[in-house]
Amino acid sequence: MSTVEIRNLHKSFGDLEVLRGIDFSVESGQVVCIIGPSGSGKSTLLRCVNLLEQPTSGQVFVDGIELTDPDVDIDAARRRIGMVFQQFNLFPHLTVMRNITIAQERVLKRSRAEAERIATENLKKVGLLEKAKAYPAQLSGGQQQRVAIARALAMNPSLMLFDEPTSALDPELVGEVLSVMRQLAQDGMTMLVVTHEMSFAREVADRVVFMDHGVIVEDGPPEQVIGNPKHERTREFLRRVLNPVG
Repeated sequence: MSTVEIRNLHKSFGDLEVLRGIDFSVESGQVVCIIGPSGSGKSTLLRCVNLLEQPTSGQVFVDGIELTDPDVDIDAARRRIGMVFQQFNLFPHLTVMRNITIAQERVLKRSRAEAERIATENLKKVGLLEKAKAYPAQLSGGQQQRVAIARALAMNPSLMLFDEPTSALDPELVGEVLSVMRQLAQDGMTMLVVTHEMSFAREVADRVVFMDHGVIVEDGPPEQVIGNPKHERTREFLRRVLNPVG
């Protein structure tokens, strides 16, 4: 499983500085949940880890390979990193099976038979083998997100990035996606998860990182960051999230 190291990471969009010098690392097999208000830089940080966003300055290492090195083979490095987004990004005109096999064949050069075998394994893992021939429009949002997870896993990543994977789902569908993620964590997958699901962070994360205004305010075990935060800004955020008004 992967290790991640981020050194003095900055990211600006024009005059807007979204990340202001992020330093942190993730050990192999760790689950790190990143929490914080909208606009705090959480998703941008995640997208900088696999260079979907190019950092303005700073360094990102995955398994000791510097992804921010201009000479790195970014496509090869990215193959080790799976990403699941808020939106499911499935191809609507392809079946579930084909959604999971197409990148395996084109990127990893697997045969159709091998790709289908691996897709079948991963559909079993997310509890959706019976939907292999269905199209995305025939699935619920929770099922589509589980297919997106299976698709990412089929590429054999050693690191999984989740960018608010349940925020587009109806509340009753959130649990089925979180249970798949919980199982991945138990299997030892290194995971970076941007989430608003505090109960998941409390239960599954090894560490919780609270971000605000592009900096890490607090970083520690969930019982400390969620249960007994040191910083007033963290306390204020958690009060709002855990006791929403109206």
